[in-house]
Amino acid sequence: MSQTVKTTRYAMMAALLVMTALATPANAEQTTITFFTGNDAATVAISEGLAKDFEAANPDVKVEVEVGPGGTERDNLVRSRLATQSMNDVFLYNSGSQYQALNPTQTLVDLSNEPWQADIDPAFKQVVTASDGSVRGAPIQTAMGGGFFYNIPLYKELGLSVPKTWNEFMANNAKIKAAGKVPVVQTYRDTWTSQMMVLADNFNVLANTPDFASQYTAGKAKFASTASALRSFEKLAELHAAGYLNDDFGAATLEDGLNMVATGEGAHYPMLSFAFGSIGQTDPDHLNDVGFFAIPGDDASKNGLTIWLPNGIYVSAANPHVDIAKRFVAFVASVKGCESQSRAAAVTGPYLVKGCVLPADVPRGVADMLPYFNDQSKRAPALEFLSPVKGPSLEQITVEVGSGTRAAADGAALYDEDVRKQAQQLGLPGW
Repeated sequence: MSQTVKTTRYAMMAALLVMTALATPANAEQTTITFFTGNDAATVAISEGLAKDFEAANPDVKVEVEVGPGGTERDNLVRSRLATQSMNDVFLYNSGSQYQALNPTQTLVDLSNEPWQADIDPAFKQVVTASDGSVRGAPIQTAMGGGFFYNIPLYKELGLSVPKTWNEFMANNAKIKAAGKVPVVQTYRDTWTSQMMVLADNFNVLANTPDFASQYTAGKAKFASTASALRSFEKLAELHAAGYLNDDFGAATLEDGLNMVATGEGAHYPMLSFAFGSIGQTDPDHLNDVGFFAIPGDDASKNGLTIWLPNGIYVSAANPHVDIAKRFVAFVASVKGCESQSRAAAVTGPYLVKGCVLPADVPRGVADMLPYFNDQSKRAPALEFLSPVKGPSLEQITVEVGSGTRAAADGAALYDEDVRKQAQQLGLPGW
């Protein structure tokens, strides 16, 4: 063998050894964290997009996304995993009263002193603050509004106007039914969706009873004995009694409801604005056929929107990768994190991270909602952000009221009892 060939071979072997030495530590040192998230199409797309973009910027980390169930099943699973110290490294879950029920001082990592907290809207920090004053979450996705999705082409075809009062809304429904269409879609197979008529009516409750939230938290105000709060259950019952629901309301799912309102098979669907992102994923050609308006009250001069602050992303206290999990949360709560979310799914409201801006082409329904956010007098938080008390059985009760198997007043009274048990578990005074 010639000296030239030997030299070349040795050089190639040396280069291969160097490349192997460089590659092996990178592979050996890569850490995997798990991210538990929601199951609607938009949330899945956003979560997977965040994981992918974070990995691109952090090649030493692998983020595995686990899609969980919805509704009560999700609540129970999250609480069970936290209680047994088997929760994923990071997870997406509600802020507000549902967050308080997680016993955050024991189950979640304190994120109060993270540098990115300086860029988080104070309104969000309030709803992920634990009993000891520590902040234990970051916002993921956007703020939302709760109201009615409506089919714009159907409204134009029938010459309807967006209603500002409940009477106007019911008159629209009568014309829609006469035209052979479903006036209001309900999807009780996904039981959590049955709550929307009650939860999204909170602006109207507060417009008529401004101190309801504080009196409710103190155990002095009740749904059954407060006329404005009982009215929320009555509206739900009236829709069924008038025959305005889809025939399969008991078996229909969230996806069914969104498809019906997007295609015009149904005229209205009570829902949170996050679901515009789901329409963008599953039915993009009809996304801008869907508009939005707030749940109407009984006085047009008091028309306004019930808003939801974003979900939180949290770090489980019982995980071996806290520092890396914190890095992932920091990415989510950054401008780059917002940009990743905007690429993954239709934007459904304002971000609560400083520097994050909305794209110019937000869906039509989101554009309908934004004026409420821009006028503080036209919006109020959902009750779960004003009080730590939310009874766990609301979605089962609203299914019964919305199906006509339980009277509105009886449903409200049953929920008051459900709330009492929850407040006593939280140790609140006055209960």
